[in-house]
Amino acid sequence: MTPELHEATVGGGCFWCTEAVFLEVAGVEEVISGYSGGNLPGKPTYREVCSGLSGHAEVIRIRFNPELVSYADLLRIFMATHDPTTLNRQGADRGTQYRSVIFFHNPEQQQTASEVLEEMKEYYSDPIVTELSPLKNFYEAEEEHQDFYRRNKEYGYCRVVIDPKLRKLRESFTEKLKS
Repeated sequence: MTPELHEATVGGGCFWCTEAVFLEVAGVEEVISGYSGGNLPGKPTYREVCSGLSGHAEVIRIRFNPELVSYADLLRIFMATHDPTTLNRQGADRGTQYRSVIFFHNPEQQQTASEVLEEMKEYYSDPIVTELSPLKNFYEAEEEHQDFYRRNKEYGYCRVVIDPKLRKLRESFTEKLKS
């Protein structure tokens, strides 16, 4: 019998980065890049989100097997593989669309996320600014944004920004990775 998959939705800057990280985590069955948290009616476009005017964040939806990886461990990996202390910015990417955010799907996820955010405070000297909000919508990003890193490993952004995040993941969470 196949276990029921759970979902998590997080944003930690460019969705190409967070997608690449979570595709390597054992128990993660699917990662979909998308947009959430905005104020436009209907599905936004990449251009609308990049403008910063839609209010959406670039996010990923993670479908995972909770028997193999816990929601709390996914959040710990998330918090360790981006900078949760910079408001509306990750590296050179600036704007509310790049904010650090956890969109919880239910009260249990909200509680777990609050606990993980509290736990992570001891690892950062600056205050954590990660937003914790209920998931109201999720819009799948355009096809060219899906599985971006695997299709574009030689792209400069991938080598300069994503590769270091993957190295950090592999060094810090070896036991959580797919073999």
